[in-house]
Amino acid sequence: MNNKAINLILISGSVAVLIAIAVLAGTIGGQKNNDNETSVYSNGALTIKENNYDFGTISMANGDVSYRFKLKNEGDEAVAVKKVYTSCMCTIANILDAFEKKLGVFGMPGHGGASSNANIEIKAGESIIVEAVFNPAAHGPSGVGLAQRSIYLETNSKKSPKVELNFTATVTQ
Repeated sequence: MNNKAINLILISGSVAVLIAIAVLAGTIGGQKNNDNETSVYSNGALTIKENNYDFGTISMANGDVSYRFKLKNEGDEAVAVKKVYTSCMCTIANILDAFEKKLGVFGMPGHGGASSNANIEIKAGESIIVEAVFNPAAHGPSGVGLAQRSIYLETNSKKSPKVELNFTATVTQ
């Protein structure tokens, strides 16, 4: 076999491998990216009576504190909560349905292995609870003072595409 034939075989093989990788990655061949499949917006709307809570002064020695935010879909269509994540590794968010069944535990992306992908559907008129759990000792002795943390929910709602829940605490030793 001459060099020309070998080069042609190598080039053809390389092209075939690249095409196979592209098809598997979903960039060609008519496959849709999951984000594009769910890009349909909902007329549902998540509402919350209060999106800020103050724990007041809390001691590291007393352990975790929690607060439950209640969200309701006031719209006429289901709302899909696509992602849930927190602003700090000292905070986790538990999502509970109306019967207090846990639908997921979420944390800060990239810390502790918690995924931010939620895929939780809230039908029109239904509610969920977002329980904020704060560990005041997570930052050690240097973590005293004012702590301001947030929980974020990303949805497919036109009216409430991103919901932010906030809390504060003054941490003491």
